[in-house]
Amino acid sequence: MRQHADFTGVVTDSVANRPAAWPVSESTVGFENDYLRVTLDTIEDTVGDEHSRVVVRPRGAVAVAAVDSRGRILLVQQFRHAVQKYTVEIPAGILDVEGESKRDAAARELAEEADVQAADWSHLLNINTTPGFCSEEIDIFLAKELAPVPLDQRTDREAEEADMTHWWVPIDDAVKAVLAGDITDGKTIAAIFAVARLR
Repeated sequence: MRQHADFTGVVTDSVANRPAAWPVSESTVGFENDYLRVTLDTIEDTVGDEHSRVVVRPRGAVAVAAVDSRGRILLVQQFRHAVQKYTVEIPAGILDVEGESKRDAAARELAEEADVQAADWSHLLNINTTPGFCSEEIDIFLAKELAPVPLDQRTDREAEEADMTHWWVPIDDAVKAVLAGDITDGKTIAAIFAVARLR
């Protein structure tokens, strides 16, 4: 008779990240511009051994799960050079306006990318996109009570945003697209499942 080894770990119904910092004995900037900084850090683990880690340090970012009165989520598609795809995403952008709150940045991005404004805002999620090598955190907001931005206040979109496609997708269909592998952007997947769970 085969014997099954017990799993290790604690059984719990409550889990959470916790703040921590290991000592950094050296940090060298390898690249820096207005958008991000890349450092090579030497860190000490809990027994004193040293390890080299490359860390990409972008500005903070925000994203918006805009949901209309019919329960559809707003998705945009734009070209992303890094992955060589037109990716399906929720509207999003970096915190690049001095003194602007995250909520105001989210409203600005929604208007700039989709010509949409919202009267009802709430914080939905906070995510670390790739914590193994990147410090980026994205705050995702839920936007409701939507209306179009007046024509004379709309943004002239440029570069990758110039030919954006916009879709209003029923949330169940958005979930299906995620599970089919048709939506692969992490923040968008998190937002779709959060909105679906909240219904």
